[in-house]
Amino acid sequence: MRLHGPGARQWLDLLDDEVEPRVLESLEATLVVWSSLWPDRPDERIRFDIEPDGPGSRLRWTLLTPGPEPTASKIGHMRFRLNFLVNERLRSSYGQ
Repeated sequence: MRLHGPGARQWLDLLDDEVEPRVLESLEATLVVWSSLWPDRPDERIRFDIEPDGPGSRLRWTLLTPGPEPTASKIGHMRFRLNFLVNERLRSSYGQ
């Protein structure tokens, strides 16, 4: 499953060292798990937990790093990129 394509919201602007993640797991309206954005860290997973919250929903993303622990600099970069892509680009594509 592709995350974006023709006619979709254009929010997933990847850097040169990133690849489009794949949806590895999903449970309708409650859970989505992506593959890694970073080819040099292929075992990383990004987990999205979704909960109802009044008329909308609440989203929590978690970066899962099962392989060797990344350096503090690398983990900071990964967190920054996920925060920017999800909390900035994706949200603003919905007008929030």
